[in-house]
Order: sequence, then C-alpha cells, then structure tokens
Amino acid sequence: MDAKHKKRDNSPTCQSMRSDASKEAPPDLKPEKQESWSSDMDREDDKHQEGSTSLTSLKSDQSRRLSLDLKSMSIEDRPDFHREADPAATSGLHAKTEDNDLTLPLLMEDWTAEQVKNWLTGTLRVPPQLAENLYDNEMSGACLVSYERQDLIDLGVPLARALQIIRQVEKFKKHSEIPNIRSHFEHREREVGKRPQRQDESAKLDESLEIETVSSDSGFRSLSSTALLLQEARDKIRSVISPKALSDDQLDKIIPDDTPLQMKGQICHIRPFDKSDPSISYTQNCILPPVTGPSNLLDPVHEYKLLQETSERELIYEFTKEVFCFAASCMNSRTNGTIHFGVNDQTRQVHGQVVEHKMSPYNEEFELCLNEYFQEQHIHTARMCIRPPKFIQVYCEDGTTSDKCVIEVDVVPTHSETQENIFYTLLKIASIDNKQPCKTECLFVREGQRSVNILAESNPRLIQEKMKSMNDKVKSLALARKDAEEREEKLGRLSHHNQGQRLKQLVTHGRDTLENSLQVIVVTDKCHSSKLEHLGFLKEMNLFAVLEFDPESDATGTCNFYRSDRIANIHYPPMFNTQESVSAIIGNLNLFKQTSWVFCNGRVNEDSESDKPLTTSEWLKKRSGDINNMISFLCNSDLLLKDRLLVVFILHSAVTDISSPILETFCAMYRTLEGPDNMMCICKDSAVFSHWKRLIDSRCKEDITSKCIFELSLYEISSTIKRLKEPQTQSSSRYLPSTGSSSVLLTKKDEELMTVLDILCQNECENTEIERNNESFKSFKTQVEEDYYRGGQVSWWNFYLSEKPGCLPFIKRDTYQELHDLITPTEGHTYPCVMINLFHHPGCGGTTLAMHVLWNLRSKFRCALVKNNMASNNDIANQVTDLLNLGKEEESSYTPVLLLVDNWHDVEDLKQCIVTAARERKRHSNLMIIILNCERTQFPAESSRNSRTPNVYITNKLSEKECRLFSEKLEQIKENHEKFKTFYAFMIMKNNFSNDYIEKLVNNTMKDLDITTQQGKLFSFLALLNTNVNGSYISHSLAKELVGIRSLAWRGESLQDKMNPYSSLLISFRVEEHGDYEAVRFLHQMIAEKCLEVLTQKYKLSLSEITINLLHCNDLYKSFLGKDFLVKNIQTMLITRQRKEQGDDKNTLFSPLIEAIFKDEGSNTCKEVLEKATVRFDKSATMPQALARHFYLRENDVKSALHWALDALGKKSNSYIADTVAQVHKSHFKMVLEDSEDLTPEVFSECLKLASNAVKAFRDSQELAKREDPADTLDLTYRKRQKSYNTSGYVGELEVMMTVLEEIKGIPLFNASERFKRDKMLQFLKGNLSASSWYDSNNTTTNQFVAVLKEHETFLVSLKPRSKEIFTFFESYFTYLKPRVMTERETIEERNKRKVSEFFKKYLLIFSLSKAEKADEKASKPKLSQRQEIEDQRHYLELKRADSFAGLLQCLSEKNALEMEHIVKKWQFVFDNSAGRYTSDTVNFILANIVLHSKKPSSDLLKKYEELVFLLDQALQKEGTHSSVTEMYYLAMLLLWPTKDGRPANSATNNNISTYVSSAKKSFHRRFSYMFPARSAIAHFFLGKSRELKRIVSKVNLDSICAERSSPQQYLHSLWQSGAVWKKKEVQEKLLRIKGISESGSICVNYGGNLKMKVRPAYLGDIRSGSSREDVSFYLGFTMEGPVAYDIRYETDQ
Repeated sequence: MDAKHKKRDNSPTCQSMRSDASKEAPPDLKPEKQESWSSDMDREDDKHQEGSTSLTSLKSDQSRRLSLDLKSMSIEDRPDFHREADPAATSGLHAKTEDNDLTLPLLMEDWTAEQVKNWLTGTLRVPPQLAENLYDNEMSGACLVSYERQDLIDLGVPLARALQIIRQVEKFKKHSEIPNIRSHFEHREREVGKRPQRQDESAKLDESLEIETVSSDSGFRSLSSTALLLQEARDKIRSVISPKALSDDQLDKIIPDDTPLQMKGQICHIRPFDKSDPSISYTQNCILPPVTGPSNLLDPVHEYKLLQETSERELIYEFTKEVFCFAASCMNSRTNGTIHFGVNDQTRQVHGQVVEHKMSPYNEEFELCLNEYFQEQHIHTARMCIRPPKFIQVYCEDGTTSDKCVIEVDVVPTHSETQENIFYTLLKIASIDNKQPCKTECLFVREGQRSVNILAESNPRLIQEKMKSMNDKVKSLALARKDAEEREEKLGRLSHHNQGQRLKQLVTHGRDTLENSLQVIVVTDKCHSSKLEHLGFLKEMNLFAVLEFDPESDATGTCNFYRSDRIANIHYPPMFNTQESVSAIIGNLNLFKQTSWVFCNGRVNEDSESDKPLTTSEWLKKRSGDINNMISFLCNSDLLLKDRLLVVFILHSAVTDISSPILETFCAMYRTLEGPDNMMCICKDSAVFSHWKRLIDSRCKEDITSKCIFELSLYEISSTIKRLKEPQTQSSSRYLPSTGSSSVLLTKKDEELMTVLDILCQNECENTEIERNNESFKSFKTQVEEDYYRGGQVSWWNFYLSEKPGCLPFIKRDTYQELHDLITPTEGHTYPCVMINLFHHPGCGGTTLAMHVLWNLRSKFRCALVKNNMASNNDIANQVTDLLNLGKEEESSYTPVLLLVDNWHDVEDLKQCIVTAARERKRHSNLMIIILNCERTQFPAESSRNSRTPNVYITNKLSEKECRLFSEKLEQIKENHEKFKTFYAFMIMKNNFSNDYIEKLVNNTMKDLDITTQQGKLFSFLALLNTNVNGSYISHSLAKELVGIRSLAWRGESLQDKMNPYSSLLISFRVEEHGDYEAVRFLHQMIAEKCLEVLTQKYKLSLSEITINLLHCNDLYKSFLGKDFLVKNIQTMLITRQRKEQGDDKNTLFSPLIEAIFKDEGSNTCKEVLEKATVRFDKSATMPQALARHFYLRENDVKSALHWALDALGKKSNSYIADTVAQVHKSHFKMVLEDSEDLTPEVFSECLKLASNAVKAFRDSQELAKREDPADTLDLTYRKRQKSYNTSGYVGELEVMMTVLEEIKGIPLFNASERFKRDKMLQFLKGNLSASSWYDSNNTTTNQFVAVLKEHETFLVSLKPRSKEIFTFFESYFTYLKPRVMTERETIEERNKRKVSEFFKKYLLIFSLSKAEKADEKASKPKLSQRQEIEDQRHYLELKRADSFAGLLQCLSEKNALEMEHIVKKWQFVFDNSAGRYTSDTVNFILANIVLHSKKPSSDLLKKYEELVFLLDQALQKEGTHSSVTEMYYLAMLLLWPTKDGRPANSATNNNISTYVSSAKKSFHRRFSYMFPARSAIAHFFLGKSRELKRIVSKVNLDSICAERSSPQQYLHSLWQSGAVWKKKEVQEKLLRIKGISESGSICVNYGGNLKMKVRPAYLGDIRSGSSREDVSFYLGFTMEGPVAYDIRYETDQ
C-alpha cells in the first residue's frame, strides 16, 4: 500500500469503506428525525438490497453494526436452501436467521404468534415490550402479511417501527418465492417418471438455480425475459433428466405458468449506447435484455435500478450515489456502461421489466454532486466520461403517451480521457459510534455483472495485493481500450460506404435513379418529433400508402409532418376489405391520386371505440385479419405491378416481440409478395437491425441483411434518396395567373387536392431539373417528340419544345384562330359558365388543337383539362371552383378558368354543376368559367350546324395551307429524328388521312403476320377493341403475359421486341383513370380499322372468330391491372347500341360489332357469339338481355327470348331489363296477330292473354323505375345515358292497349260501319254493358267471341281508364317537371312524348263520336239528359287536352285567348251543372280562369278574384292539409300569398297560407319524389307587383318579353339558366322583389305576427355557406313543390 493510501487509511476523519454502509442515508437529517435514525438506516439498507445495489456486501462487523437488516440474508446464503424440498408443501421449507439462529417456516403465513415475536425482537431489533404487546394481540404470520401500516399504528406501533415492519415483511415474502422454482422442477421431474440423478447433477441444478435467483451480494437478477430464459430452463432440465428425453413442447408444460420465468411483457430493445436520440422510447411492462458484464470494452455493461417511491430529496440522493458508483466501476474497468433507473431488478417481478419513474430535476443535482464524488484532479475526466442523464419516454402498451420515463446514464471512458488513471469515489457514511457522516474513499471495478469496491475488504494485506494487481490491470485495460477504439473507427468508415451503395440499389431497384413510376408502400412505427425533419424524403417519393403503427401520428407524428405539405387521406384497414371491385375501391379512396395513410392500430383521437389503439394481444385477435386482407389487396396484381412496387419498413425503435404487429405485417407482406425482393428495411441503428434480423430469421427463415440499411442516419438516408430522384420535368415552383397581371403559387398540396384536373401553369415546363441536365434533356426531348409523332397524346412539353430557338412553331390548324376568338375577349361573355364545342373526327387532332389554344392562353386564364374520364360532374365542378378561388381572399375579381373536357358523356350536366358550385363562391355574374368541349363525331360539320352553342369543327381533311405546314414540319423532323418513317400518326395527317397510305402501311407491316401465334392473337384483339370502342386498350402487363413474356421483377423482355415488326403500329402510354399503369393500343383508330379489315379479308379471320377467341382467352379475365376497365370495354363492344341522342350517326338495334357480324355472317353466328359472351360474363345481366333481344328481334324465337330475359332480370332487377321482358311479351302478342290471317275466337283469346302478360310486365317495369339504383360508374352503357326517369314502361303499356283496342274493331261484334254495334262495344269498354248482352243462341261464332270477352272482361274494361291514367301521368310529368339538364339532341323522352301524342289521337278516335254521329244522336234523343251533356263537355275538354290541371297549364303556351274562352265556358257548364262537385273540378275551374286572365284579362267570362278565393277556400276546408290534390295547395299559394305591403291577400285564409305551403311540398313529394334525380319542378307563375289576379305573372309572358323573333328556345333556356333574364328591365318592372332573411340553406320571409314563410332557393349555390343570417332580396316563383327564390341578392352587396 502506497504512502498516500496509508495516510488515507489511518486518517481519524475518514474510515475506509468496508461495507455497504458507504451507501447510507444522507447525513443532513432534520433534528426532528434524529430519533428515528436507526429506523431510517434500516430503511435505506432495505432500499439498497431491493434496488440491487452495485456494492459488494462483505458482511464485516462494521457493516453489521451499520446495517441491521443485512441479518436477513438472501435465500442463497441460508443453510437450508439446498435442502431437498417437499413438492407437496412449501411450508416444509424453513429460513434460518444468522444472529439468533431462528428457524422459521419459509412462508410467513405459516408462522405462529411466538415465531413472529421472536422474529421482531431477534431480527428487526424491535423493543421487547412492543413485540410482547403484539404477541398479546395474537399477531400470527397470517395476520402480519395482511396488515398495512395503519393497522400496526392502531395496535400501538410507532410510525417508524411500523414502516420498518411492513417493509421487512414485503422483503421476506419476496425472498420466500424463490424456492418454488426448484420444487416445481423436481416435482415435474417425478411426474414424467424420471429417477433422481447423480448427486453432482442435482448439485449442478441447484447451482444453476442459485445463479439465476437473487444474489444479495450483487443485487442482480440474471433472469432474462421470456425466450432466452425459457430455453435455458429447458437446457437445465435436459441436463438433469436426459439430453434427448423431452421436446421443447413437453418442457413448456413442465415449466409452471406461475413461475418468474413466465412471460410478463414483450422484449424491448435498449437505447443505442451513447446516442442522444429523443426518438427512442420504451413500452410499459416491456422486458429489457439481461444485465451483462464487460466483454470487448466497447459493448456497454448494463445495470437496472428501481428507486423506491419516497421524498424527492431521498430519490435524488439515491440516484446520484448509484450513478457515480457505477460510473467509477466502468471507468476503472475501461468499459462502456449504462445504468437504467425505472427498470425492475427485483425477484418478485420479471427482471428487466420497464416500470418507469416520474420526471424529477435529476440533471441539476447530477452536475452539483459530481464534484463531491470524485477527487479534484479527476472531476474533469469524470465529467467528460459520464454523460448527462437521458430521459427515455415510456409509452403505454397501446402505443399512447404516458407521463413516465426511464432515466439512463451512459459512461464512456475513452482512452484520451482516462489514460492510465485510477478513479476513487468519495461517499458519505455514518456509523453507530459516530452518527455524523464523513467521506469515505471507495475504489469500484466491474467484476462480472457487479460493481465491487475492492477497498471494502477488512484484511489490509488483501487490499494491498488487490491494489498492486489493479495498477497492472489498468495499464493493460488502457491499452486494450485504445486498440478497440481504433478498430471501431476503421470498421465504421468501411460499413458506411457499403450501406450507401446498398441504399441506392434498394431504392432504385438497381437503376440509376429513383423513377417517379415506382409505387412505394411505407410501414412505420412511432417517430420522435426531433427526427421528423429527416423524413423529408417521404415527400419526394411516390407514396402509394403508409401503414402507420403510431396511434398519435396524425397529431404529432409522421402523418402530421407529411400532411403539412402533401395530401394524405386517413384510412383504416377495413376500408380495403369491402365487396366492391378494385376500381370502385380505387375511386372511393382516391388511390394513386392521394396517399392513403392507414392507421393499422387505430388512432388516439378517434371517437369510435372500434378504432382506438389496442395492446399487442388484443391487436392480434381483433385487427390482424384486417391487416392481412388489406395487404392482399394492396399487393394484388389487379392494383400494383410487382416490378413497380417497393415496400419500405422504417423502424425507429427495436422490435423485440415475436408477436409484434409490425412483424406480423412484414410476414403478411413476405407471404403475399412471395419473398423480400420488393422490400427494404431502414433501421435506426445496428441494434434495431439485430433484433429485426433475428425475428425475421425466426419467422420467415430469411436472412434480411442485404435488404436492410442500419448504419446510416435518417439525415444521410433522406439526402441520398433526394439525390437519387430522377430529374423532374415540372417546375419546382408553379404559378397561376391572377388579377392585374399578378401570379399566385400553386402548391403541391393544392394541386393534389384537385385529383381530376391536369392544371396548366403560367411557367409550365420552365426552369426544370431535366432541362438543366444537357444529356438527360436531349434524350427526354427526343422521346417526347417521338411519342407524339408516333400517335401518343400531345403533352405540354410538345408546345414548349416547339417554341425553343431553331424549331418550327407548332402547327396551327385553320380553325385555331376561330376557336381562339370564340374564347377571347372575355368581355363578350355575359354568363357565369360558357360552353364552346369543338366537333372533330376521331384521330384528326381535335384535342391537340384545343390544348394548343389552352397553351397560348395560359397567362390569361387558369387552364386545366379533365384527366380522369371516370370523375363525377360534382367532383369536377368543386375542383374547378377551387381552382377559380385559389389565392383569393376576397370576392373582388377573378381570373377565369378555361376547362377542357374531351368527349365528355354529360357536358350539360357538368355545366349546371359548375354553375351551382360557382354561385356558392361568387355573388356577381361576370365571366368565371369557359368549358371547351371536344366532341368526337363522324359528322362534325352536321353537328356544328345543329348545335345551338358557339362551336367550331375540324375534319379529317386538311386544307392546302395545312398540308404545306405539315410538309415543312416533316423536313425538320427528318433532321432531328432517325426513325421519322415510323411516325405514322404524323404521316397520316401529312398525307391528308389518305386511305391508300394507311392501306399500304398496314399491308406492308402485316405481310408476315402469323395469326396462330400469341403475337397474332394479341394483334387481333387490339384491332377488334380499338375499332369498336373508342379509348380502349390492354394493360402492358397483360399484353406481356399474352405473348409469353414471363419477366422477373425489375427486369424482363420488352413487349416492343416481342411484337416486332407489328409493334411499330402500337404505342404504349400511361393510364390514370383506373390506377396508374402502362397500357398499349394502336397508334390511330384508322390503322386499327384497316388492320381488322386485313385480318378478315386477307387472313380470313372472321369477326366472330376473333370475338370468340377474345371470349375464350382466360388470361384476359384473371387478376391484372385495368381488368375491370378491359372487361367493361369488351362488354360495351358487344352490347352498346348506337343512338343519335348520344352523337352517333344512326340508331341501331345492336352494337356495331354485332350488327357487322349479322350482316357478314348471319343470325346464327350472332347468336353463338352472344351465347358465349353470356357464358363468359355469367354474372352480367346485360349479356342475357342482349341475347333475349336477339331472339325476339332477329329470330322471332319468343320462347328463348323470354328465357334469357327472365335470366337477366334474375341477375339484376332494374326497369330497363324488366322492359325487355315486357317487350318479349309484346313481340309475342304482335307476332300472333301478324301470323293470323283471320281473327278467330281462339286467336283473339290468345292475343288477349299475351296482351295482358305484356301489360303486367310493363307495369313491373314502371314500379322498378320508381326505385331505380344509380348506374355503375364503370358501365359505359349507362354512363352515356342522360339522367332521366325511365318512362318506357308507360309507353309500352299504352302501345299494347292501343293495339288491343285497334284489334277489337276487327271482331264481328264490333263493326265500325254499323252504328249500333259500335256504340254497344264502346259501352262495353266503358264498363256500362256486360259481355253477356251479345249472346246469340243462333250464332255459334258470336257466342265464342262473347265467351272470350267474358273471360277477359276485367282486362278489357280496364283499358280506357288505364289509358286515361297514363295520359294524365304524362301530362303531369311533362308539365310539372322539367329535365335538370337541357341537351341539344333529341332525347328518348322527346320521342316518347311524340309517341304518347300519337296514342292519344288514336284513343280519341276510338272513344269519340264524329259531328254527324253527335247530330244523329241528338236528333234521335231530343231530350238528352243533362248528365250526357256534361259528359260531352268533358269529352270536348279531353279532346282539347284541357280536362286536367297539367293540361290547363299547357294551355298557357299552346292555346290562344279565343280557345281559352271556349274552354272556360265548358268548365263553367261542368262546374255549374255537376251534381256532386269533385275537388279536381274546382281546382281546374279556378286554374282555367287564371290562364284565361293571363291570355285575356278583359274577358267577360272571368270570375272575380274573391269568387275564386271563395271556391278555393271551400275545397281547402273539404280536403284539409293532408290531401293528395297537390294542385289545390298550389292555387292557395297563387291566390293567397300576402301582398307587397305585407298585408294578407284574403283575411279569411291568410293565417293558413304557411300551412298550405308545407302541405304542397309534402303532397308533391309523395307523388313525384322518385323522379327528382332526373327532373325538377317548374315555376309556371311568378309574383308580380299588381293586386289580385293581375299579380300572377306567367312564365310564358316573361318568355314573350325576353325572346326575340329570331331567338330559338335554347336562347330562352340559357337566359333562365344563367340568370340573365333577371337583368331585363321589362322583367324587373313586372315582378315584385321580396325581402327576407337567409337561414340554414333556405330563406325566411316575415309578414308580421306569426306569419313566416320559408322559401327554397332555385339554385342551392345562391345561398352562401356557413348558415349566416343575412338580409336578402329575391323574385318569387311558384312550383308544385312550393315557392322558389330566384336572383337572390345579399343586401350587403348592394
């Protein structure tokens, strides 16, 4: 021992530390606590032993004096610990105390009162009087373990002693649990029939068990968590029993569930050593790895501590003391180390379990105490080596945040700091003799898993030997430390280089750049907020979906960070598991257009309990199935191509639990993708990687190393990925024009919100990355031009490149300037939404011309084109309005939007939707939006002439000027492109669409085609599809599969090479409507048509043969990208008829393909094709429907037709298919009539049966029409159909009934030439005469007809009233309601209207008498009854279509004043002479007067206003407020609405006017609500400024004011649609402007008192959103549904 040490050892003020008393309680106790010093000392030592102290317990006399409770030794030190245990009862085990040799039962519950007293006095040194008092109270062991502190105090035990007893009881109970492990093992050993082994093996087991239990010296519990511990237990049992005796499953049964080996939580990864990473976190109750001893000096040793809950001062004292003792041991042993506070080190619970602590000011005390624990010359070194405490966030088991943490301190004794120094620790201690604490020197080193104070030895000689050895050992350790640090630094540099290269290979799929076409799915866990800034690379990738396992991500995590600049939709796994088609899910979730952020373990801020976070075990039970299904969907080839998919796992923390949800997700991905080829993992560090690699190897038997990045920081990863992105072809900052030649920024987030629009910016294509890279730009420029000239869609780049120096300008078609002038100047437009049509032949450059105009107007308009042809009109309208308002904070002025739509299916409805959406954002009618509609048609010139909207057209014939421009352009192309001869689309136009050129091209290319090969089949399929379905294609992946290309991921044979030389006629392009993938089609439709012609003529491959091959090709109907759309295209090709109202040149019975097959190959071949199509599409209802139509229209086979029609109806019950069933019956009925030469009784009977069946079927169709479901958005057949209520069932029923009535005239009983027979038959049809009246006993034939009439009498008598009912229905339908969208072409409804009109004429001819007949009847019956006279008047009204309310409304526009006077006379007679007045007669009479007043206010026939009100009041009193006579309430609105000064129009009835308004709406909805999707109520009258009848202003009168002589009806419609009619001065003078208040989407008009009237706005967009109560004014119109407000103006805007 050196002199310095001797001096220190003999110092009177210092005492060498020889025991754990160096860790005594803080000496600065308050005076009032001095008397409990001994108890406090006991308590402190209790905490030391429970907290697994790192100091060695040397059991010296001094330590016994200082720490009384060391007498309660650990189980291992008790002599009876190794005694053979009785497996039947643990009470046989006894614990022996050291001082008084007490032998006590191992379980305290078994102690007697006497044993308790002896333990209190002998072990705890409780005063005998106190122990005796407890003995007198019969306190046994069972009582003692159940007592709490207050119980002991109640028995008279002082507080300090009570605390001591309670804590010692807990300590004893904890130690008493340990022997159960051994007894269980021995008991299980006997259960499996094994004999006791040799004594040395038993001792080996005892020794192993002893090592694995608590050591009071070391304070460490070396039990690890779960997997490792269970395996060690299995190995130990095998070593005792038999090496091969038991399997792991059997051993699991041997290990009892209630032992400490039982899994208590998931394995958790320790924070990477010496890393200040705030993203690291632990999970409550997770298990950290077992503590370890020194290994290679760089791998840290670990110690766990769990501080007892006590005062903050004591906690801080304990914390600093433990930290610096541990740190000194690591510094002297030159090993890295970490001490963890908040982690269990007890035997009572699982060792290493995260328990956590609350936050305290440990950092401040840490710095203050550092100077007190180390010698002055080593304080700086200690400060450099001991890292400040790190507070690791602890999350709850469901992933939510808690307010607890684990405190960790790292020790890094680098060689540069420690050199060869030895570090002593100065601790304060206090002894029994000297209660004042003094500083004591300690020298701690690491010895295995413990920190040992080598100065604690009581023998000075041993201390001297250890010090000498220590000096030598420190020199050796210092050298080893230096070498280890140098090796680590060298390896680190090398691995970082390799990881960077691996990252590039994984991210790019082995390419040079990260391509935009790569779809990325990210799976991630919780990321700390400090690391979020390094996740910027996620915003640069094409993120398809993110599977998120952080329940708080949307609030504070990765999702929130991403959504700050990009759009991501929050989804849940069940949303991907619906029964809908892939295309429907893509549309519903906006996949491919916006990132899908899927919360795989719920969200914290979710209201629904079903979407709250779950623990791991609950997640496995309730959510893992949804995750597996979602992954099956996401990785399905229907959605994403495997060679375009990259799955990235980002692990911010270690995954240690084999049942972890994120591991389950990996395994699901691994199974679905059949391996890890498409996957990569980014691990936060090597430790995270190690755990991940081990788990993957265990679950998947796969070495994942080559797919993992784990030695690069997130910042390095982010920077690398950003650098790898391919040069961008868009400007980094994109701008839109704004008012006053200003600009606004279009952010990426704003653009992503407009999913259906391709927005053309002011600076489109300018200052892009691609242009700054000369080599890349040259290749890019060549590719862009080649794609366009070969036949691809023109892009904005084509226009930009044509403006570059040295390039010829982009060719302007002759109509360019005309179209340009129609759009500009904007001052010429007066409506908020203007439509301009561009009609063009397919493939003649119409869309290119429109885009050229947009390109040159991009600085004046906000230009966009609709890129998604499957988008709804409402979506387009809302996004166009968003584009209009972008960057606008006030409604001062707007830059108009120029919107291009290409061959849109319902452009009129789109226009209306845009007007409605725009009105919500804007209060004036200046120009806002121009729709440029490019419409393909075979007759562009004719379409242009017939169109009522401004338009231009181009054809597939070039002018001389255009031909010259194309020739000049060709010369330039030759200079820049070697393959200019393959620019067939350009050459077709250059050759003026010459058929000779196309024929020569196709013949030369197809001369060696082998139609039997796979290439030939694909070629024929594409030719058939592209010819018959505009815009059709086949996905690239499917095409490759069809021709036999089986490519590996990321590599493969080219389709172009495989199809060569025919690939020169094909082109590949990207599809966005139904996903995001490549597809292939013919360059031009004319080429496809010519190829199909060559196939049928030269190669004798008929259309039917190609079609059948297409139907038989199973590969076309497997899972692949774009399958839904391809299947719909095939079905469209087979079933979609041509209709003029949809822009076709003619109406056809079947699709053009079926018509062509019928023409060339006959009816039987058509039947064969349709039958095979029905088999292929066995779930489709339209296929058997088409087959049914073929049978009854082509083959007159009504039996087969009915079979297939009913089959279709069984698959899909809608009104159109039900109509087909009815049409079959009708055809059968007509066929029987046509095939019969004479109408015999038998034929007549059969006809009536068939007619009755047809009528019933048509009525079924009518009922189905009332509850029609929305059409499938992918069903092209129904998408093109205008929104309309299907009235074909009514028309069909009328047709059948009229035919029956016509045929009745042919039977002998009904002879038109014989007046008597005719009258008798009419009486029969009217129900006034029985069929029996014709019975003639002498005429057998007559009697047979009578029998037929009698059999079908009910049906026949119903014909007249049912016909009348249908005529009335159509009157109401066409009069009360109008189409929501007006079209330029004749619609089916208009044709039906004409048909109904023709049927009505026939109806009148059948049931009307001629003038001569009427004269004869009057002559024969001079005293004609008044009833008959009334019937005659009614018949006249019926003839004039004025016998109904709807008919009278039509008289406003169809009858003049004189005709109306006749009508009013007739109604006056009916009304005056009817015995019992019907309410309908009353309302019709009142309306007739109103209409006559509108035509001729001065007519003498008019009733006074008061009389009409009186009649109406009578009807209202009679019917009440729940009548189905909607017309009565309508008249109440017209006549009783309050006057302009707010006074009631009629005092007797004004109080009920609001009730009548409500009744009108309810009654109208009951009658017509099923028609609302297609039609809306018409306002026939408006409220004027005059009084009484004069204030009722008809719409017809307003039309006459507005219309010019040369103005067509469409002009009037546009005036009303745009609101321009209200600007007319004449209109303003006629109508009364009413004031009201906007209120919750409607308007309230207060007329004083309790009279408040609610008025619906005619356009929903007229009322501002936000439910603001504002003063408004408006014009009032009256519809059957109720009052309607027009031209709403806010008073604040005036």
